[in-house]
Amino acid sequence: MPELPEVEIIARSLQEGTNEFPGLPGQMITEVEVFWGRTLEHPSPRRFKKRIVGQVITNIRRRGKFIVIELSVDTMLFHPRMSGDLRLGRSDQELGKHVRLAIHTDAGYQLAFNNPRKFGRVWLLENPNTVLDKLGPEPLDPEFSLETFYKSLVQRKRQIKPLLLDQGFIAGLGNIYADEALHLAKIHPFTRSNNLLEVQARDLFNGIQAVLLEGIRRNGASIDWVYQGGDFQNYFRVYQRTGEPCPECNTPIARIVVGQRGTHICSTCQILPG
Repeated sequence: MPELPEVEIIARSLQEGTNEFPGLPGQMITEVEVFWGRTLEHPSPRRFKKRIVGQVITNIRRRGKFIVIELSVDTMLFHPRMSGDLRLGRSDQELGKHVRLAIHTDAGYQLAFNNPRKFGRVWLLENPNTVLDKLGPEPLDPEFSLETFYKSLVQRKRQIKPLLLDQGFIAGLGNIYADEALHLAKIHPFTRSNNLLEVQARDLFNGIQAVLLEGIRRNGASIDWVYQGGDFQNYFRVYQRTGEPCPECNTPIARIVVGQRGTHICSTCQILPG
C-alpha cells in the first residue's frame, strides 16, 4: 500500500509534471468516465460528473495518504488504500487493466485511477476538511514538535506499532516506515507508548522523520505491482528482510505479528522492556 513517501511522489509528479507530461494545474476537466461506481465515496457518479466537468485544476498536494486535488470550486480526494494508483497519460491511452475512474482535460490528457482490488476511494467535496480533519499531524510539518509528540505518546496506553499506524495519531505512516523507524530508534513494537522514556521518544521522532525523508529522496519503495519507480526497497533496514542480518548487529531479522500486521524486528537491537 502506498505510504507517505509514495503518495508524496505521486502528488509532486501531478503538480510539477514529468519529462513526459506537464503538471495538471491550469487544465480544465472536460469529461469523466466512471467504470465502477463504488469508487466514488461521495457524491454519486451522476452528481460527480455533473459537478466536476468545467472545473479547473488549481493545485495538487498530499495530506497523510490522501492525494488532494484542488479545483476551481471543489476539492477532489484520492485515497489509494491497498492497491490504488493515479496514472497520467494521453486521453487516447490505455492506462491499466483496472481503471475505475478516468478524468480527461482540455489539454488532451487523462488522469486514471487504477484500482485492482477496488479498495481505493474518491471524494468530491466542497469542504475537504470534513475528511482530512480526522487525520493526525503531518510528521514532516515544521510545526510537528518533539514536545507535542512525546505528550501524545504518554497520554495513550497502546502498543507503539499499532499507534504509529493509527492515522488519527500521526498521518501517513504505514507498515514499511513504522518498522523502519522503530528499528532505527531501537524500540520494540510491543512497547507501550506511555512507558517510553523521553530519550526514546526523541529517537523515534527523529527516526520517523529520517526514514520518511530518505523514502522521498529515493522516490519511495517499489515492493509490489501497486507502486513502481522508487528504490528505497534496496535500503530497508528490517522490512521484508526476514532471516537477513541486522545492519547494526548481524542478528537475523525476525518476523512477528503485532496488531494483526506482519512486523520485522531485530531481537537484539529492539528489546521489549521487562
